[in-house]
Amino acid sequence: MKRYEHSLERLFFNTRWVVAPLYFGLVAGLILIPVKFFQTIWTLWRHFFALDFDDLFVGVLDLIDLVLLANLVLIVMFAGYENFVSRLDVREHADYPKWIGHVTFGDIKIKLMASIVAMSAIHVLADFIRVGEIPNRVLAWSVGIHLAFVASGVLMAIMDRIMGAGEDDEDKASDAH
Repeated sequence: MKRYEHSLERLFFNTRWVVAPLYFGLVAGLILIPVKFFQTIWTLWRHFFALDFDDLFVGVLDLIDLVLLANLVLIVMFAGYENFVSRLDVREHADYPKWIGHVTFGDIKIKLMASIVAMSAIHVLADFIRVGEIPNRVLAWSVGIHLAFVASGVLMAIMDRIMGAGEDDEDKASDAH
């Protein structure tokens, strides 16, 4: 019976590889981001002399948004793969980011939410720059959705901290025994 249990547990453990192609699929998505980034730069350069400051400002905010998105994809790819599939065997590489081995699932959630809030803030700022061109209803929805993201992020961070505090208490209790 123990042999069947061991085989079943090994099968469960090996199913983590089912998600590996998803992380590699994010590479395809990541490749699209620089394409859009340079397309946006090209558009800004082509129309630079015709652009007013607000349009240039919004264009640069779009570039920042794309950089944040690329960083977010990298965080999810590396940290998710390391946390759920397998360790990366590139630790000796001179450019190996030290954060990769230290980002937990909770950290990924918080970083994801912080990135979403930052991207949402960029969109709200872009809407405020064009406040005269945007209907009040659209602006209100933009601000409301942003506030919902902010509230969700704060609540997620609080929940993560509460769960972390419970784990710290358990660690202290086990150390005492």
